[in-house]
Amino acid sequence: MQGRLIDISYGLNRRQRVTVEISGDFSGEYDRLKNTDVDVEIKKHRKQRSLTANAYAWVLVDKIAEALILDKASVYKNAIREIGGVSEIVCVQEGAVDRLRSAWEANGIGWQAEAMPSKIEGCANVILWYGSSTYDTRQMYGLISRLIDDCRGLGIETRPEDEIKAMMAQWGTRDK
Repeated sequence: MQGRLIDISYGLNRRQRVTVEISGDFSGEYDRLKNTDVDVEIKKHRKQRSLTANAYAWVLVDKIAEALILDKASVYKNAIREIGGVSEIVCVQEGAVDRLRSAWEANGIGWQAEAMPSKIEGCANVILWYGSSTYDTRQMYGLISRLIDDCRGLGIETRPEDEIKAMMAQWGTRDK
């Protein structure tokens, strides 16, 4: 749910109490969970990318794949690997690399994992790329910009510049 932090105070036990005003109806969940331990995650809200952005990304992927006579998954995966802010590097025991890769890549087409040597004996570094289903507006902007650049480099027509700028504004991004 989306909400806004309102207040922080301390109980008699010196534990912090955080007041959050939320935009949805939490009463049913509250009744079900009250007086039980729960996991709490509070993070800054980021506008999610629109379904229109995702659909346009796949139109561009399809055009590139057709021009290069490649499968769409390869084009999509390559584009993900070339933008910033959508991967992490983790160090894992060498024996766990295959399990990690398999579990990670089961999340979807764009979810990729690549192992490389680590300076730590018995370990490997694994680059984990997230699929675009998790991207916020800024990350989706990066993916679409990359795909547009690829299209233009191949002489593939994209939407007119003013239309692309309007879409970017709709997605809550700024021009490059």
